[in-house]
Order: sequence, then structure tokens, then C-alpha cells
Amino acid sequence: MIRVGILSDTHLDNCKPAFVKTVQNVFSECQVIIHAGDITDISLLDSFVGKDIYAVHGNMCNHKTCTTLPEKRLVSLGGYAIGICHGAGPRHNIEDRMYDLFPLADCIVYGHTHQPVCHRIGKTLIINPGSFQATGRYGAPGTYALLTITADGLNATLHEIPAQP
Repeated sequence: MIRVGILSDTHLDNCKPAFVKTVQNVFSECQVIIHAGDITDISLLDSFVGKDIYAVHGNMCNHKTCTTLPEKRLVSLGGYAIGICHGAGPRHNIEDRMYDLFPLADCIVYGHTHQPVCHRIGKTLIINPGSFQATGRYGAPGTYALLTITADGLNATLHEIPAQP
């Protein structure tokens, strides 16, 4: 079994202690991390020590992050093809555009819209973990996804980031 932590839209320019504590807490059982872009600064990936990391850049990333990370990538985990792309443009047809990028993928992970989704289109699992950052003082909490890969298939769940004491 492979446990994958999925996040997107962190929108931070440095590794703040609260961020490090949160990712260590919510992804403690994960061997793999997928970041679907808008990392902003690539140094945030240093928070995932000891984990395999697959990340792409988004439209809000700095120059170094955009030149270091690809715009899209296709990875194989546990024998399943997983397409990863931040996404761009309007949200009303973003999943169509992601499917066009990865028509043979078993799972497609994207971000950009800040709206968490987890569903299937045919046999393809579609995941948007939402924004890892809360969207304001009275807005939605931060969200992320957990993906479990077994010989029986792919299963994913969406989660809210627990409030910090």
C-alpha cells in the first residue's frame, strides 16, 4: 500500500513553522507527496523530508520554482499512471482540459481553482485538493487530499486542515 498526501495552492514565500508543523501532522502516514502547483517558492518542498515528492509549478510561482519544476508531469505509482498539472484558465471546464492533457491516466491531480473535488470520470479518478491555505478569516479552511494506492485500486478522500490551537 502507498499513501500519498496531495496539496496545492500553498501560496507561501517561505517555510513558516506553522506550515511545517501542519504538513508533518497531516501527512505523517504518507510516503509520497504530490504538490499540484502554486507552491510559490520551491523551498516549501523542504518540509517533506524523507518523502518522495512530485510537484509542478503553478501560475503564482516565482521564477526559480517555474524553471525548476515542470508545468505538468505523468508519474507511475504502484502501477497506476497519475497526471499532475496545476491548471489555468476558467474553472468551468478545467477538468476537460486536464483530461485532454492526460487521457490515459488512472488519476488526474490538479489545483488552481481552490475548490476541492474528488470524483471519477469513467475510470479516471479526478482530485483537486483545494487550497492548503485558508481563504480568509471567515472563509473556507485549508484542505488537502489523501490517496491510497493498493492492488485493488485508487481511493482518495478530502480533508480540512485542523485548526491550530
